[in-house]
Amino acid sequence: MEFTASASARARTGTRDADGMAVASFVLGLVGLLVFNIFLGPIAVVLASMALWRGTARRGRALLGLGLGVADLVVLAVLASAVHTVSWTFGG
Repeated sequence: MEFTASASARARTGTRDADGMAVASFVLGLVGLLVFNIFLGPIAVVLASMALWRGTARRGRALLGLGLGVADLVVLAVLASAVHTVSWTFGG
């Protein structure tokens, strides 16, 4: 009777976790362009970096998440410099 997972089961779990991180970074980066970019941008960057480091099968999705996370921070910087605050609204 074996109480620990085999090496192949651990590898599948690690890849599945990395794939989940890649998808999560993409979704958070996309949502972060609209709301909470100060929080979601850095989280998307970290998740994408971890997914790439762990060798995700969804490399393109992780790279998109990384790019969108960086874009979140760029949007925040542009809006903060234009309005002189980190909070922004669509109204006048």
